[in-house]
Amino acid sequence: MSLLTAALALGLAAPLAFAGQPAGTAAPASRAKADIVDTAMAAGQFKTLAAALKAAGLVDTLKGPGPFTVFAPTDAAFAALPAGTVETLLKPENKQKLIAILSYHVVPGRVPAARVAGMDSATTVQGGSLDIQSSADGVTVDGASVTKTDVEASNGVIHVIDKVLMPKG
Repeated sequence: MSLLTAALALGLAAPLAFAGQPAGTAAPASRAKADIVDTAMAAGQFKTLAAALKAAGLVDTLKGPGPFTVFAPTDAAFAALPAGTVETLLKPENKQKLIAILSYHVVPGRVPAARVAGMDSATTVQGGSLDIQSSADGVTVDGASVTKTDVEASNGVIHVIDKVLMPKG
């Protein structure tokens, strides 16, 4: 058992920042072999997200030990943004804004869908707070519908969403 796996099993992973949840709780380590970036790339519907992560210099971070929970917008979600938005964000002069947007999609810790559904909010790596709503129709995060849950990666979990999240302010 690796040191990281042992730490996760003992709940020593990065503290979580979810409303109503005890800090420092973590799910057991995943048996998935690929990290979050490679898992997303293999899915084939996150090419724009991958390009944005590369432009922002965040690929190595999301390939790191984590654990992370990523609310990952699909290529269709990026395509729904106003014309020219993605191209503008990918420019080097907009790197800090892109980092803020992408890190707003990431929550520290491994948080499975069953836990997400019981929460009202979650604090992101960016520092903002995601509004989480659960109903008979499913779960939304800042108004984005969660369309697929619990895509396991070696360093976290991915929940697929249908909209790009924008930090408030």
